Amino acid sequence: MADTKFDVPIWHKTNLTVEEAAAYSGIGSQKLREMSDSEYCPFVLWNGAKRLIKREKLDKYLAEVYSI
Repeated sequence: MADTKFDVPIWHKTNLTVEEAAAYSGIGSQKLREMSDSEYCPFVLWNGAKRLIKREKLDKYLAEVYSI
């Protein structure tokens, strides 16, 4: 099976890495890690030890908060 790599634009991805989410949102990666450490974080998805950020939920969260 051939290795195929798909380059999907960030705004089309459902889940982002912390680095992609930082570039997308303008929030530093360390701050995103701090925010998503909470068990009740609405925009984090854990895949084993890998932390992914749910892009649409991050957008909604940021639209509703005053400061982070």
